[in-house]
Amino acid sequence: MSMASRTHKKSPVPHVADSHDLIRVHGARENNLKDLSIEIPKRRLTVFTGVSGSGKSSLVFNTIAAESQRLINETYSSFVQGFMPTLARPEVDVLEGLTTAIIVDQQRMGADPRSTVGTATDANAMLRILFSRLGKPHIGSPNAFAFNVPTVRASGAITVERGDRKAVKATFTRTGGMCPRCEGRGSVTDFDLSALYDDSKSLNEGALTIPGYSMDGWYGRIFRGCGFFDPDKPIRKYTKREFHDLLHKEPTKIKVEGINLTYEGLIPKIQKSMLSKDVDAMQPHIRAFVERAVTFAVCPECDGTRLSEAARSSKIKRINIADACAMQVSDLADWVRGLREPSVGPLLESLRQTLDSFVEIGLGYLSLDRPSGTLSGGEAQRTKMIRHLGSSLTDTTYVFDEPTIGLHPHDIQRMNDLLLRLRDKGNTVLVVEHKPETIAIADHVVDLGPGAGTEGGTVCFEGTVEGLRAGGTTTGRHFDDRASLKETVRKPTGTLEIRGATANNLRNVDVDIPLGVLAVVTGVAGSGKSSLVHGSLPHRSGAAGEDVVPIDQSAIRGSRRSNPATYSGLLDPIRKAFAKANGVKPALFSANSEGACPACNGAGVIYTDLAMMAGVASTCVECEGKRFQAEVLEYTFGGRDISEVLGMSVAEAEQFFGAGEARTPAAHKILLRLADVGLGYLRLGQPLTTLSGGERQRLKLATHLAEKGGVYVLDEPTTGLHLADVEQLLGLLDRLVDSGKSVIVVEHHQAVMAHADWIIDLGPGAGHDGGKIVFEGTPADLVAARSTLTGEHLAAYVGG
Repeated sequence: MSMASRTHKKSPVPHVADSHDLIRVHGARENNLKDLSIEIPKRRLTVFTGVSGSGKSSLVFNTIAAESQRLINETYSSFVQGFMPTLARPEVDVLEGLTTAIIVDQQRMGADPRSTVGTATDANAMLRILFSRLGKPHIGSPNAFAFNVPTVRASGAITVERGDRKAVKATFTRTGGMCPRCEGRGSVTDFDLSALYDDSKSLNEGALTIPGYSMDGWYGRIFRGCGFFDPDKPIRKYTKREFHDLLHKEPTKIKVEGINLTYEGLIPKIQKSMLSKDVDAMQPHIRAFVERAVTFAVCPECDGTRLSEAARSSKIKRINIADACAMQVSDLADWVRGLREPSVGPLLESLRQTLDSFVEIGLGYLSLDRPSGTLSGGEAQRTKMIRHLGSSLTDTTYVFDEPTIGLHPHDIQRMNDLLLRLRDKGNTVLVVEHKPETIAIADHVVDLGPGAGTEGGTVCFEGTVEGLRAGGTTTGRHFDDRASLKETVRKPTGTLEIRGATANNLRNVDVDIPLGVLAVVTGVAGSGKSSLVHGSLPHRSGAAGEDVVPIDQSAIRGSRRSNPATYSGLLDPIRKAFAKANGVKPALFSANSEGACPACNGAGVIYTDLAMMAGVASTCVECEGKRFQAEVLEYTFGGRDISEVLGMSVAEAEQFFGAGEARTPAAHKILLRLADVGLGYLRLGQPLTTLSGGERQRLKLATHLAEKGGVYVLDEPTTGLHLADVEQLLGLLDRLVDSGKSVIVVEHHQAVMAHADWIIDLGPGAGHDGGKIVFEGTPADLVAARSTLTGEHLAAYVGG
């Protein structure tokens, strides 16, 4: 009895298992964090704020999330770990209370031509099962509807042992849905033969105009020694057979000068060596050749649907799978709701939920056949979120990197609701964010700073949003900033005419974009802004023959050896200055050339390939990560060696090269431009692969500032900018316009809209509900009319 009564009494002492309610970080020193210690409440929404470069990502992604992922990876067998990235332990003394971290970042999705929104989420797989069960006529398993699976037929003896019986099967067939002509890519490549060779010359006279195919090297030996054609005969005089062998011959073993080689026709060789690579990763001269020689046309056999004829013939309610994938997701969701079939009830329910998640998250305007490489950073992030919304996991840590990117103020409310929903399921939600609308919903705010780079890395404030508002930190002071409308707007000096634009969802749009002013293109996500600006502008020069310079947030082409100094051209004047001061040659001061540390080839780290385990990067012991030979570091300029200069921030270097004995006007000019776009905190030698999307865009902007281009097209330049930095950006845009440039900005930030001379608003909705111009005029007229969603939000913002 006493036992029973004792178990009913509530224990006054809380259970020890419930006491782990905090994530504790002690002594974090990753990147610019200065021995930072902090406690973050679990099962709450915590927003991290601070100026760009203050250390938010270093704390959230490189410390908390990285350690969580590393610990999870260590629970797998070493065989499985071999297929995972090896994560180094972050620079931190103690990390306690971590839970499984799911990172939802803005990395663009891979640009593989066979990756679509449908294949990146589970929607395509569910549709394929649906059509394999309900499609009439029945054509096969779900594979028969997959454009990534080719049809295979094999014949021969296959022995299948069943008990005592042995059955011999003679043929094997797998039905795939891949279009045999375009191999599931939706487009076919055609070669412009005149770009491959000059048919009036012979091979020995240098007829081939393909980069790298000279007759002086191995190619010359192969062409001369293969014996398939006469290398001294002009190509136009070749027989049909010789011409076929030159262009299309399948791989054939040949012997040249006693060496076994393989000869292959030019076209299959180019397809393997050049066309199989991502266009963006090619060297510029190869890319120029491919763009000149290869034309991409919609596949005539599958009409761009990527699917075989059989897959397109099977229908449910007069709709085939290609039609379903081409529908806008919101329409597809309605179509799926209309299907009543108890045999696949659970599948229909899951598909409905996935498609509804698309709509809920503000991506209802996409279609499942949209190539995933064409999604913007914000769209890619929201596509990845769809997986997690239906997840049954609780007590996990979700880490978001500016989830409001690319969202109109109207859509931000939806995103906030989703973040709160994830929290209410019992998850810890960590968000790196600059938008006050999202900071406002936080349970807990951590403000890092006070400055950027070496001046950041400390906690300036932690507590509630009210506390942040009242506090004296940079974020607190600027939290309630509101831009006001300009009293006078500039007069245009000309116009850029766009006529009949029909890219993606645009509905035959005619618009005149004024030149010589700051023009802002706005509208809800998916209304057609990027389609209008990027689809219609870069292909043409401006009205007055000015060049259009598009500056977006896509990854900068370059390796981990590239850094802001090499990308912006800053390293050239610095190398020359060092060389002149020391009487040696400039190549010594390049880590990619003669001055490179021989142990790590100037990379600063040594990559060890562990065969079945993932590779590991370790700091080079010879140069201690400085990337240069020891003797190069003995040469100084203004009292600093080259590795110390590359370790400086832009702001430090600007002072260093601006005056005194190290004065170098050519370098100083470039540094001023980098500081101008708000990158004063970047280290000159920081690898480009570590920059965020907003930083990449501002770095491109700084390098383009020196160009003669007349029309600048910017895609959300406020991405990743703190409230305090937006003013600096507006000042820069003003200076650009005042210097005679025309600036066209695709933007959602109300401060930029208020600052514009002319606004073009697209809408009224997203997808097929958008694609029309719903307003064009001055910001003041837009606020006065309040006729569009943008007008209402802008009016509320400026207090109009």
